[in-house]
Parts: sequence; structure tokens; C-alpha cells
Amino acid sequence: MLLLTGATGKVGMALLRRLTAAGRPVRVLVRDPRRLGAERVRVQIALGDLTDPPSFRNALRGVDTVVHLAASARDQPRGSIEELNGIATWRLVQAAERARVEHFVFFGAMSASIHDRTRFLRAKALAEEAVRESSLHHTIFAPSLVFAPGDRHLALLERLALLPVVPVPGRGRAQFQPIWAEDVADCVMAVLDGDGRHTMRRHELAGPETLDHVAVAETVLRAAGRPKPVLPVPEALARPALKAGEALLKSHAPVTWDEAELLQVSMTSRHGTADAEALGVTPRSLGAVLGASA
Repeated sequence: MLLLTGATGKVGMALLRRLTAAGRPVRVLVRDPRRLGAERVRVQIALGDLTDPPSFRNALRGVDTVVHLAASARDQPRGSIEELNGIATWRLVQAAERARVEHFVFFGAMSASIHDRTRFLRAKALAEEAVRESSLHHTIFAPSLVFAPGDRHLALLERLALLPVVPVPGRGRAQFQPIWAEDVADCVMAVLDGDGRHTMRRHELAGPETLDHVAVAETVLRAAGRPKPVLPVPEALARPALKAGEALLKSHAPVTWDEAELLQVSMTSRHGTADAEALGVTPRSLGAVLGASA
């Protein structure tokens, strides 16, 4: 039995489709099973979430593999970024050790560091440390910017195209190697279905292009048929504006400062696509997936 967290996310949905198609027994830790769509009838449901440690015990019963995808780049009513990413992972690792889980697959983030400027990447670094220092046989994936057509980030850029110019926070010069969620899911399946030689490793997952945030936005807008000028907004203006939006709209804010700040931190691997290719996956570019013409 495999336990999957974050099953309703970009990578989670892509991975869940592959797991159920392969006939693999899957249990998902989820608060609202309706968000699983048609897949909810093909899996076991464990009601709960990462802020509810008692729910881990039932979720882990009979489980030999955990794939921990759940994460949040913004504070939620049920917990802060630090609680949802760092503390929750540490607690899940402890519960997995007690349950004698054989393999723990963790999704960190490229460039995660305890000294990073962003709360999310600091929390992810501490979570990765908890996994590495555990007694569990583990695999760590550290992706660059993960995208999927229609995801929240891309959809927001498309909505902003209704404006004369499309604003992006900061200088827009942080570098990314965007990788498609479907390619990421293929990498995970390669490890789950493999002979073990790719475990106990950290795999940096990167796409074939290195783009700054301005170039990412331009590619998305071109693919949507809405090419517009992209305007970097200085942090001194972007931060207070987004903080004011959070204060007014709470959890309904379209973007938070913590999320915007992440887009000012470069996430690139000097190995490029090598780690994905070692798993038999050739990542596709952002423009190729979205159908953007040059």
C-alpha cells in the first residue's frame, strides 16, 4: 500500500492517475475527497491533513511507501508555512518510522536552504533535513518551478493579460528551469517502479530551458494568445500592495507576498535535465507544453 499526500496538487493528480492506471493500491490523506474527482472511487481515503497528527496513524496502517507531496507556499487558516511544510513533515517522518514504512519519498525544492530569504524554502530545507536524518529508506526530489497548463500561477498571468501591461513582482530576473508536472510524475514512477538504484538520492528535477520570470510570463502570455508587455514592479511597491491584499482578502487573496517572493529566488541546477534523464524522462520545455510559438 502506498500513502500519497498532496494528491490534489499539480504533481499529485498527475501521479495519482499513473498509480491507479498501474493498478497500484493507493491511499490518500485528504481533507475533502471531492477534490480528487473521478479518482476518489479508485483509492482508499484517509480523512485528515498535515495539521492533524492523530490522522497519520490510520493513514499509515499497512503502508510500505509514502509519497509526501503536500506543501503550501502561503499561510493557511489551519497552519503557517512553517507548520505546514517543516513541522508537519517532521511529524509525518516520525509516524512513518513508528509504522515501519519501507520507503519515504519526499518533495523538497531546488535551492532550499535554512538561510534562504523566503519562509517556504527555509521550511523545506528543515523538512528535507528531517527526512535525511531519519532511519527511513528515502528518496528526495528537488524540482525547479513546476508548471501545468491552467495551474494557479499560469492562470493568474493569463488573467493579468487583460491589463495594458502585465506586472510581475520584483526585478523578474530570478532564473528557473520550469518542469512540467507530468514529467515530474514520470520521474516519481521511475523510482517507485525501479530496482532501488535511484533511491537514497536527491534528484534535482529541471526542464530543458533556463528562463527568468519575465521570460516565463512572456511565454505563458504568448501561448494564451495574449502577448503583452511585462512590467517588473519594484519590491518596495509590490510588497506593501500584496500585504494589503492579504489583509483585506485573507485566504482568498489571488497571490500573497510569500508566494511572490519565491519568484525572486533562482531555482536552477548545474546538472540541467541530467537527473530526470537518468530516470528515463526527457523533460519538455514550457513553450512546447503550452504550445507557445517562438
